[in-house]
Amino acid sequence: MDKLTENLAELGTGCSLPISLEVIGERWCFMILRASFNGVRHFEGFLSEIGIARNILANRLTRLVEAGIMSRRPCDHDKRKVEYRLTDKGADLLSVIVAIRQWGEKWETGVPSNPVLADARDRQPISRITIRAHDDRVLGLNDLCWIDEAELKSHASDHSGSADRGDMVVRHLKEIGEPSAA
Repeated sequence: MDKLTENLAELGTGCSLPISLEVIGERWCFMILRASFNGVRHFEGFLSEIGIARNILANRLTRLVEAGIMSRRPCDHDKRKVEYRLTDKGADLLSVIVAIRQWGEKWETGVPSNPVLADARDRQPISRITIRAHDDRVLGLNDLCWIDEAELKSHASDHSGSADRGDMVVRHLKEIGEPSAA
């Protein structure tokens, strides 16, 4: 287990990243999701808001509906029209969209986006999306490691009360990409 990393060769056969990207990892899907989070619900609204071709929009909406990210149903006020709404699965993508937006503001545009996303209760801008530990500490690349799932389960089933996990085999992310000592 000295090469403990994600199995990058298993694209789509158990790794959630390639499977997720197959559904949402395309520019127009993100633009449709962004528009949905901004209240756009109708085909014509998506067309005018994001400047997408009709055939591409129809294709991406179909994919998002088939993936369970959006639902498609007749409008309450006009049954001839169709409405697209985010499902719970789609709403869970909000933090992903916000994290990508924040990354772009920092590294690509260098300028905060307007309008600013804020907490509805306190009317204050939200904090940066971060990776957090089980005890809510903010973690960075140097704080993360890979641990085999079987080893985690083995330690979890050990009811000795010992919180010491120092004997676990880990691979620190900060070491990945550094020159090998071999």
